[in-house]
Amino acid sequence: MNWKQAISDFKNYLLIERGLSENSVLNYTLDIQKLINFLEANAIAISPTKIDSKLLKQFIYEVAKELNARSQSRIISGLKCFFNYLIFEDYRVDNPMELIETPKIGRKLPDTLSLDEIDDMIACVDLSVAEGERNRAIIETLYGCGLRVSELISLKLSDLYFKEGFIQVTGKGDKQRFVPIGDVTQTFISEYIENSRGNAPYKKSDQDIVFLNRRGNALTRAMIFTIVKNLSIAANIQKKISPHTFRHSFATHLLENGADLRAIQQMLGHESITTTEIYMHVDKSHLKQVITSFHPRRNY
Repeated sequence: MNWKQAISDFKNYLLIERGLSENSVLNYTLDIQKLINFLEANAIAISPTKIDSKLLKQFIYEVAKELNARSQSRIISGLKCFFNYLIFEDYRVDNPMELIETPKIGRKLPDTLSLDEIDDMIACVDLSVAEGERNRAIIETLYGCGLRVSELISLKLSDLYFKEGFIQVTGKGDKQRFVPIGDVTQTFISEYIENSRGNAPYKKSDQDIVFLNRRGNALTRAMIFTIVKNLSIAANIQKKISPHTFRHSFATHLLENGADLRAIQQMLGHESITTTEIYMHVDKSHLKQVITSFHPRRNY
């Protein structure tokens, strides 16, 4: 088995059997390509079934010179997954990455916006221009529903169940979930759809997409980042924010106001509760209130 065939088979495994998104699969394969580039640069001809831990340690050492601990950890994790796949398919009997430890990294707490900062950004939307109502609805949907960028740009008109108070979201690995949607978010989306969405002819392939550009095409991830960046500048927000900041703010504000962690996990579409638990570390002020309200020994 050569590297090209191994990567091709691994990609199919990740897409079909693991159900990962194309973006996640791309990250896995790029990390394996770094290893291939290292082998080629050092004129080392060895197959994925024969490479050993000594050679892989040399590669990790080279990687460590250029990447931070978090990136190193991701590459090591990806390579472990790759060699586990080769074992699963009976191409290898061992994982040469097994004894290679990932570097210790501190858990990075997500940046969040206050409700006032979010309101300031929405207030800075210029409603006199054609895309104003759309941009206002985008910010409100990111925050009001806690969506990822990929989920926002793929949201369809047929996914909106406003009477029931839900939207259907297609998340990582094409997994679908229903997310509650509040009245304010519904209003902003409805005003955009009724007043300005239909002003430009849309491509047939994108006619069911909610958020469109002026040419009637679905928006790109880069465009959402640009909208958020421009509004943060206009609102004079000094924090370094991205569309994902609204998702973090959504989860943090729910938790601070007493929402159940499991409910937040379902709304965010996290496979593991461990991923959601990072929000427990953002603001612990509400935890004291939980103890004083519910623990049987709260009073003495």
